[in-house]
Amino acid sequence: MLIRYKKSFEKIAMGLMSFMPTEKELKKLQQTMKDYEENDNWQLFLWKVEDIIGIIGIVMDEDSYTIQHISVSPSHRGQGCGKEMVKALKEMYPGKSVKTTEYTTAFIEKCDFEQ
Repeated sequence: MLIRYKKSFEKIAMGLMSFMPTEKELKKLQQTMKDYEENDNWQLFLWKVEDIIGIIGIVMDEDSYTIQHISVSPSHRGQGCGKEMVKALKEMYPGKSVKTTEYTTAFIEKCDFEQ
């Protein structure tokens, strides 16, 4: 299930976010987390089964959202968690179109996600 990011989840969220190719440097990662905390249109969600095993981050526009970040714990990859996060997000924001970045496009296309 998707749960909205809170400051108390910062360490696990940073750990999962660090798997993204754009978030390898600590200063960049810290700035990204700050953006999710301070910008109303930046929204970060954690995927919780028994534990938190994934994150998905979006930037909202008026009629769409862009999937900026998506990451699953290495020990849970290949089990459909990423696809489930995308599906849950689509259900959360029906009617909004989905955009991707150069880092999330390939994964979203692999999910057969209708854009």
